[in-house]
This record gives sequence, structure tokens and C-alpha cells, in this order.
Amino acid sequence: MLTELTIRDFAIIDELQLKIAPGFNVLTGETGAGKSIILDAMTLILGGRADTSMVRTGAEQAYVEARFHLENHVQTAILPLLTEEGLEGESDDDLLVARELRQNGRNICRVNGRAVSLTLLKQIGENLIDIHGQGEHLSLLKPKAHLPLLDAYANLIPEQRTLAAEVSAYRKIQRELAELRRNEQLLAQRMDMLKFQIEEIDAANLVDGEEESLKGERKRLGNMEQLNQVAAELLAIFLGADVDAPSVTDLLSQAERAMGQLVRLDEAQAGLLPRLQGLISEFQDMARDLQHYQGELEFDPERAIFVEERLELLNRLKRKYGDSVAAILQTRDAAAAELDKLTHSEERIAELEQEQENYLHRIGQMAEQLSQKRQAAAQTLAQGVVAELADLQMEGAKFEVNFQRTPDSQGAYVGTERLAFDESGIDQAEFFVSANPGEPVKPMVKVASGGETARLMLALKTVLAQVDSTPTLIFDEIDQGIGGRVGDTVGYKLWGLASQGGHQVIVVTHLPQLAGYGDVHFHVSKGQSSGRTITHVRQLSRSDRVEELAAMLGTHGQHARSGAMSILAHANSKKGRESERGRE
Repeated sequence: MLTELTIRDFAIIDELQLKIAPGFNVLTGETGAGKSIILDAMTLILGGRADTSMVRTGAEQAYVEARFHLENHVQTAILPLLTEEGLEGESDDDLLVARELRQNGRNICRVNGRAVSLTLLKQIGENLIDIHGQGEHLSLLKPKAHLPLLDAYANLIPEQRTLAAEVSAYRKIQRELAELRRNEQLLAQRMDMLKFQIEEIDAANLVDGEEESLKGERKRLGNMEQLNQVAAELLAIFLGADVDAPSVTDLLSQAERAMGQLVRLDEAQAGLLPRLQGLISEFQDMARDLQHYQGELEFDPERAIFVEERLELLNRLKRKYGDSVAAILQTRDAAAAELDKLTHSEERIAELEQEQENYLHRIGQMAEQLSQKRQAAAQTLAQGVVAELADLQMEGAKFEVNFQRTPDSQGAYVGTERLAFDESGIDQAEFFVSANPGEPVKPMVKVASGGETARLMLALKTVLAQVDSTPTLIFDEIDQGIGGRVGDTVGYKLWGLASQGGHQVIVVTHLPQLAGYGDVHFHVSKGQSSGRTITHVRQLSRSDRVEELAAMLGTHGQHARSGAMSILAHANSKKGRESERGRE
């Protein structure tokens, strides 16, 4: 739960440090004193919208920091997120969240002192605080919000997500089918093109490394005359072509005879003779290779034409299919794989159609099971809301969840029907109410009275909050449009959310009857300092509470104080009785 809130340079707040107690906290004060600004600051650290206009005039940045004590069930939800991002704090049950908003538009989110993304801040924040502001009356009146609320109440979110995963897989099959069926003419054209590419590459009979070999051959053919001349010159040197000039072979033979005589005279040099004989053998082999090479040096004009044409073919294929023979062959293999897939597209279409049918049957079965659980939960929810409305002086009011289904010839199979569906299932759900006895139920959005709307919202929120695992619940002037007598009941119910439901509850209110149920009472006021408006918040003692409640009653003197003391006594009496029942 929220234990401490620090706000600096935010709107008309220069600096504020507020210690929030467990249980039921109430904030009261004159309109415009800054109560809602405090809630705006809380919204900011939960990842809410940031606006530079929130920075106090003259300041460089606004800063909001909140410290939370994490109960075990909240740790289970949040610690894996912190561990994954390396955001662990000094203790598992302590969490520090902060946000800086600068005049230049930059804002920084921090968790346990380390910067995080806004998305992660929101993900963590949704496990910590649930803020129910006046504007949420409007969101609760939107039918699209009703089914998720019912699923949350009935703890059906895991089943709904499982169904959504099946629907997502079904949509993927739908997209693949649509792509295969999209345009048969384009499909045929694509197949023809792929066949042409494969045939063109296959006809070339390409061999990896062939291009380098052909380039080498082209170079030899282009230098054939010079190669003959150089080979002849080498052979002349090796074997001798001039009777007056000794050849290398003759000189080596002379050297061999002289070396033999040297070895005979000095046996210590016997190792030189084999080395020389090895050189002679190497030169003889080299001479034979040169003779063979020269014999093959014959210019072939047809071969030269073939080599040039082959290289031109390779260049043409490279321009179309890749920058090397290896890349061309890869293109060919890819084209063959795609052609095979397209060739078997009819078989694939049949497979996908069968898969699609299987999904439609499975989705229909899952959606029907989910729908039955929703309808059972809707009965329980309706009973709870009607009971709450009766406590809020709306005896005879009715509440029900209206379910609708839409037939669809292409929809999921549900019994003998085919029904439209989406990720939430086959149900369209909307809350219907009747505020007065004898009147038929109508969509909640058509309930006219503002006071009745406020009480309907409170009744619904009270029932839903009983299964809400979010530790801190904040209500911003949810008492708007209701009177003091009903305000007493509202206060008692909100206190019950804290004392019996295990929540920390924070309420901004103008009703003294509601404020009287607070376990801790804060007064918000504004004043002047150095010509600037600033907001003050202080925790009230019992005597201070009497004065504040008297002021909220709008009267003065001892009569007002007596009324305030009566409110506190009445609230404490009801709270005491409830506590006694709890101990029993």
C-alpha cells in the first residue's frame, strides 16, 4: 500500500510530504485548494499523461515520488518484473516510484532509483493503485467496458486470454488463406516467372568456381603467341639450341662429373653429390613439363569464342540473379522452393480450410463455456449491486447484465448456431438498470439523474472492489450528486472496503457524513507565501476534525460543533459494532 507521497513544484504545490496510513483516509478542503492536484500527482507516478503545464511556474521541473509497502500477493505480481529489469530494491516489501517532469518536455520515470520506460512504469503501477475519478463515471457508462469488468469480477481473465490466443491463431490462418486465394491470375504469373528462372539457370549448367577458371583460360588464349615464345626460350636454355653455347643440362652434367671427382678426393664432401644429382633430376623434369606445355600451346579460335560467350552468359545471369555463381544457384533453389509451395497451394488451401473449421468448432466450444460462466457470475453481480443500491436508499432498483449474440454464417459453431466472435468470445454484454420500482430496466447510459448515477457507480465499484486485488483504491468525489443521508451509507461502505476488504482507501470528499468514517483525516488548504499560492496538507486531530466537519456542514458556533461531534460519534458507533461482529 501507499505509505508516503512527496510532491515538489507540481501545479500550486511547492513542496509536500504526506504520510498515508493504512485503512480509510479522507481528504477534505475548499474547492480549488489542491485535493484533486494531489490525485493528479499520484496519477503521474502511475504512468499517467504528463503535461509541462503541471510544472509550477518558475520551476525547472516537477517531481513526484511515492513509497509503497508491498504485501505478499503484490510482491508475487511485481517482483518478477523488477527482477527481469534489474530493479530490485533493498527489500522485497519496499518499493520507490518517482517521476520527473521538466519544462523542456522531457520526463523521467524511476523505479527504486533507476530510470525505466513509461510502459514499464504503467505495468508496475496498475498493480499498486486503482484510481476512480469523477471522469470514470463516463467510462463505466460505456458498454465496451462492461464485459471486461464482469470477467474481472468472475476471475475469468485467464480463460478469456486463452480464448483470445485461439482467436489470434485462427486469424493467422484466415490471413494465409486470403493471401493464397487473393488473385489466381497473379499466382499463375508468379509460377510462370519462377519456372522461367529455374529453367534459365538450369540450362546454363553452372559450376561453382567456373568463372575464375574461364577467366584464366581467356587470358592464356589471348597471350598464346607470347607464351610460345617464352616457352621456347626456356627450353633453349634448358636443352640448348645453339651448338656454340652450352645448355643448362650440359653444364649440370659437367658439374656432376667434377663433383664426383671432388668426392673421390675428399670423402667428407660426399653429401654434396646427391644434392646436385637431385637438382639435375628436377631440371630434367622441368624440361619435360615445358616440352609438354609447349606442345599444347595451340591457339583454338572456336575455344576462344566459347569462353567469351560463356563468360557473357555468366555476367548476364549475375545481373539478374546474384553477384556470383553461388548466389545464382541460391536464387534458383529459392525459386524452386517457392514454386513447390505454390504448386501445392491447392493442397495447402484444403489443409487450411480444415484447420479453420477445427478452430471454429474449438473457439465455439470455449466461448460457450466462458459465456455460461459469465452468465452465472452476472447473476451474483446483479444480486450484489441490488443489495448495495438498497443500502444507498434506492430500494426497488434493479440491475442486470444484458447479453446479446450476433448470428454469423461464417462464425463459430455453438450448438446448432453459428455466431460472430472476437477475442472476448461470443458475448456482447451491457449493464441495464432500473432506478425506480415498476420501471423496466434500461441501458445504464440512459439513467438520467446525476445522483442516481453516482450511487449506481458506487454500488458497482463496491461490489467489484471486493474482488479487486489492487491494494490501494482512490475515489475522487464519488459522492457528487448525493445528500448527507446517503453520504453516511457511502462512508460506511468505503470504510468497509478498508476494514473488511483489506484495501487502503483514499477518498476526496465534500460530505461531512462520509468524512466522519475516515480512520485518518487530512485537510487540504491553500495560502499565500511570497506572493505565490501554495497548498498545505495537515493531518487532523480529533478536535481539528470536529472543527473541519462543522465547517463542512456550512453552519457556525456550538450547534455546528455539536453536529460534527454527532457525525463522528455515529460513525465510530457503526464502525465499533462492525468490528465487534468481526471479532465474533
